[in-house]
Amino acid sequence: MTKTPDVLCIGAMLWDVIGRAPRRMAPGADVPGRIRHLPGGVALNVAVALARWGMTPSVLSAVGRDSEGEGLIAEAQRLGVLTDHLTRDTGLPTDCYMAIEDSEGLIAAVADALSLELAGAAILAPLDALPVWTGPVVLDGNLTEELLSAIARDPRLMRADLRVVPASPGKAERLEPLIAARRGCFYLNRLEAEILAGRACADAAQAAEAVVARGAARVLVTDGPNLAAEAIAGGPTLTHQPPKVTVERVTGAGDCFLAAHLAAELKLMPRDEALRQAVRASAAHVSGKDVP
Repeated sequence: MTKTPDVLCIGAMLWDVIGRAPRRMAPGADVPGRIRHLPGGVALNVAVALARWGMTPSVLSAVGRDSEGEGLIAEAQRLGVLTDHLTRDTGLPTDCYMAIEDSEGLIAAVADALSLELAGAAILAPLDALPVWTGPVVLDGNLTEELLSAIARDPRLMRADLRVVPASPGKAERLEPLIAARRGCFYLNRLEAEILAGRACADAAQAAEAVVARGAARVLVTDGPNLAAEAIAGGPTLTHQPPKVTVERVTGAGDCFLAAHLAAELKLMPRDEALRQAVRASAAHVSGKDVP
């Protein structure tokens, strides 16, 4: 019997190719390290993390009918993610993300999400077979600005609890239609928040408040090892200090943060406890541990 999802994750589902060196790298460096080939993409990363928190997530994305797509789906299913609602007939290969990390963090990355972008609104077709969705929906910035704008007005999702993450600073501006529509809770790093705010900010709290001032109802901002913050319209701003950890990986930390925060809120934890759980889960991920 097909399971019924309790969260929809809409966006990128692809293979991550992550190269990591245990030392600091200069531009043009060629050093020994480790290369991992992992299931990834913001939507899938969040879904996998949610499954670890005991939830039943389903991904709406585009995955090719190639061997890499078949392998990716099998791995997602093994990790507890529902894949019944994928778009497969794009005629394009499965998407891929490639990143280089060193001991200080991310050096550079390239996201090839062409299949997802060209599929466009086709990935939303499965919503027609579902009841009007009133639960959480995770949206990632790998979706085009046009599609995000359409989602903000989509009657099938008007009652949904939208949780929005930009995927990277270079895609942060794609979220503008959702801010203009006053839809969603936004999960940003400080640079992404500054891009949306249109100015530099002293810290995560100021950055979160600046995006709320632009029209967002609720914003959470992380800033690496510095204070994380949550700002809401008409309410107090909360902050929490991440624990000190040794950096073993950085890719996926924000997705882990979102999943832990959403899982806490679905258990009706207070705002401060939910923020604390999210910060600790993200720090554990960076240290190389799977959470919970």
